[in-house]
Amino acid sequence: MISITVTALVFGVIFLAELPDKTALAGLVLGTRYRASYVFAGVAAAFLLHVVLAVAAGSVLTLLPQQIVHALTGVLFLGGAAMLLLKKDEDEEEVKKPADQSFWKVAGTGFMLILVAEFGDLTQIMTANLAARYDDPLSVGLGAVLGLWAVAGLGIVGGKALMKRVPLRLITQIAALLMLALGVWSLWEAVSG
Repeated sequence: MISITVTALVFGVIFLAELPDKTALAGLVLGTRYRASYVFAGVAAAFLLHVVLAVAAGSVLTLLPQQIVHALTGVLFLGGAAMLLLKKDEDEEEVKKPADQSFWKVAGTGFMLILVAEFGDLTQIMTANLAARYDDPLSVGLGAVLGLWAVAGLGIVGGKALMKRVPLRLITQIAALLMLALGVWSLWEAVSG
């Protein structure tokens, strides 16, 4: 059974954390060069694979005693908040253009770019933490995938327009604040439980 509350919370956290990430810019670059549906297919497949791996890792953490899981996720959320607040603005990276624009070449380029760029990324770590925290892999996985796909879609279709209206720094600060709150809450549960 899917929890709408957990799915919505995970969606919000992952969406905000991914917006200022380099992959939104990479999706934007690919989307301006190639057919958007081809780019999205590759990017979406890579994000799905990352979420499956993260949720599996988080599910393993649920085998530990709850206090240890709360303490561990609390520390990791606080670390994630610090990373968001301390990171430099990321520049648009050069994306290698495939020789032809067939579905498999374009989707493959998007898939490989995201697969490499996102491995061990903050949102993958956050997804594992959320899976451990809520012990609801399906809801967490669904929220994370939808959040990542939403950012990818925004990046591919209209990332520059969004970034002109909403300052990247504000998005980063909101994501960091959410992570800080989740970290403090998890640590409080570890100590009080």
